[in-house]
Amino acid sequence: MKRAAWLAGLVLVTIVALLWQRAPVGGREQISLLVAGGTVVTMDAAGTVIADGAVATNGGTIVAVGTTADLDARYAARERLDVRGQVIMPGLINTHTHAPMVLFRGLADDMALMDWLNQYIFPAEKATVSPEFVRIGTRLAALEMIESGTTTYADMYYFEEEIARATKAAGLRAVLGQTVIRFPVADAATPEEALARSEKFLSEWANDDLIVPAVAPHAPYTLTPGTLQAARALANRFNAPLLIHLAETRDEVGIIADQYKMSPAMFLDSLGVWNGRSLAAHGVWVTDADMTMLAARGVGLSHNPESNMKLASGTAPVPAWLTHGIRAGLGTDGAASNNDLDMFEAMRTAALLHKHASGDPRALPAREALELATRRGAAALGLEDLVGSLEVGKRADIITVSMASARQTPLFDPLSHLVYVTKGTDVRNTVVQGRVLMRQGRTVTLDKAAVIAEANAMAARVRAAVSGQESR
Repeated sequence: MKRAAWLAGLVLVTIVALLWQRAPVGGREQISLLVAGGTVVTMDAAGTVIADGAVATNGGTIVAVGTTADLDARYAARERLDVRGQVIMPGLINTHTHAPMVLFRGLADDMALMDWLNQYIFPAEKATVSPEFVRIGTRLAALEMIESGTTTYADMYYFEEEIARATKAAGLRAVLGQTVIRFPVADAATPEEALARSEKFLSEWANDDLIVPAVAPHAPYTLTPGTLQAARALANRFNAPLLIHLAETRDEVGIIADQYKMSPAMFLDSLGVWNGRSLAAHGVWVTDADMTMLAARGVGLSHNPESNMKLASGTAPVPAWLTHGIRAGLGTDGAASNNDLDMFEAMRTAALLHKHASGDPRALPAREALELATRRGAAALGLEDLVGSLEVGKRADIITVSMASARQTPLFDPLSHLVYVTKGTDVRNTVVQGRVLMRQGRTVTLDKAAVIAEANAMAARVRAAVSGQESR
């Protein structure tokens, strides 16, 4: 009898709560969250900027964008973020990284890519990478991304299911690729085993609201043609993206030319690898013919200026990418070769690099750099209908950026400041799908002290393992 009464009471409370959520409040519609009082940089196709603006969200979706006065008159929010003196903008989109590699940050610097990989990174991974390593590294990367305004990222690594779990728990959105590579690695002894792991990963994370599972064949020079084709076939069977490194160095171009008499991009095209949703990282050494083909195939390209500069890999022809109509985005690469995940730094570096490389100060202006990190990045990942701009019907992935510091003063053009002045530490609030992950500079979904403590403990184990290898 008591249980029946308790259940009846619970049902009544639930019905009342649902009615209250939908009922007007003083003539205003009830919503979940209102971010109000800042300068709204929508990043829509028209480049709309709203002074003293606001974004209304409900159930994880944007329901209105307008002035604060207008949205206050229309909506009553259960939660409100007052952000006077801040810019309200879409969350940033990092189109290429290796999240757990934050634990190798600073492990080996000032080297060319092939030496860096073969002498340090691959041996370090062999000695240290485990599910625990990946989980701890992903939590640290997620903390860094939340604090610096990245709300969506694309990843390629090992034990990708651990990355998915940690990412979802932190509340971030991600396209996550299970790596396939020809030599034995931490989670697979053979490419065939890696493909089997990929299939399991695709099945387990299909239709998740935050995680898009993908297949990630490492690169054309680290896999056989048959494995590359098998990776494409697997991705297509699940209607999933394929993530791959492409034309990052002159060495890679030479290896593929010697073996197949083609450029890396054309070699992959000859195998049918681009016949499906694809995102290729780097694209430093692509030709006009490559770019024409990649645009026709709808391949997304991720520009990673800081990593490419630090490893002296070269300067990707990003202005030419855009002229060819390529779906282009911006990435940090892993923190082992960057050495951080700050997308504001990536934007500034990209804008300055292409002015310097071309001798043209008009190359990659602030608006285009910001587009690469928002709506263009979303398109590169095939997520343009969901994220990348603040528009009605899109997911409520929102950040706010303080403009109150001496460094940010005076403010004439918010787009200029976001690219040429702002750093990740200026971010104050981070929201993904309507859920607040950081509020006024304090992370909500991650215990910062605990994440950093466990990362430092793992770093000590990495140091010991690498030192042991070097002594042999």
